[in-house]
Amino acid sequence: MPTLHLFSTPGDRDIRWVIDACRPYLADKDEPTVAFLPQASLNVNHWLDYTTRSFEKLARVELIDTERMDLPKMESIIRKAQVAYISGGNTFLLNHRLHISGLMPYLRKKVQSGLPVVGFSAGMVVCGPNILTSSDMNSVEANRFDGLAVSPFNFYPHYGDDVFQDDWLSEYHSFHDNPVIMLSDGAYVKVDGKKTTLVHGGAWVLRKDEEKIKVDEGEAIVP
Repeated sequence: MPTLHLFSTPGDRDIRWVIDACRPYLADKDEPTVAFLPQASLNVNHWLDYTTRSFEKLARVELIDTERMDLPKMESIIRKAQVAYISGGNTFLLNHRLHISGLMPYLRKKVQSGLPVVGFSAGMVVCGPNILTSSDMNSVEANRFDGLAVSPFNFYPHYGDDVFQDDWLSEYHSFHDNPVIMLSDGAYVKVDGKKTTLVHGGAWVLRKDEEKIKVDEGEAIVP
């Protein structure tokens, strides 16, 4: 069953919330390892040093590089990891790289089998059935839009509770029926199997042919 820790933003000008979410899966392990998937960034090495330093004394950070590694190597890193960390950036680029590298099916299988995922922004959006609620530019000309599908919800990060975003997101339901969770910056949603809960921050749910509903902290969100 999927275990997801999903954030609109990773911390207060840092990645402290990401670290805190990963910590329980790494503590007391002989060789704690984080599989780091920064495929939403143009340069996957850009945040590697910072991320490695942030996890110092807690875990070893193993970079997944979909453009330079073969599939067996990437699968090996994920197989040994206690948690997968998917960072933010351009959601279309992230999804495109996961698909063209062939990693998407294996990652999906591992997450469905219980590999914990901690993701923010694009790393949150990719966990839904598709990435069509991303506000990013499809500059990579991605032609695959199906996500990891480890949650029945679509996600929208950096939500500002305004009419423009509401109108734009409502167009999604002209073609799709599943609900959309919109998270303001600082919000955190946790998924334990079939249970989705707002841990903290501001979040709303938009369902087809309904007005959006604000979610209370600690409230379970029903599809």
